[in-house]
Amino acid sequence: MRKSIDCRNYPSEKNCTLKISGTEEEVLEAAVQHAVSAHGHENSPELRDQLKSMLQEEKD
Repeated sequence: MRKSIDCRNYPSEKNCTLKISGTEEEVLEAAVQHAVSAHGHENSPELRDQLKSMLQEEKD
């Protein structure tokens, strides 16, 4: 089952429009990297847990 996360669902000062989809592991890893590099978050277990809870099932 594909998963996705979409920055448009979580408005920020940057008005980011990135959407990431793929396997849960791929999306989570890419979302962590994006959150750190583009949004200034710290790579932490708490960030990973938060992002994992935001993943949605992708409709084919």
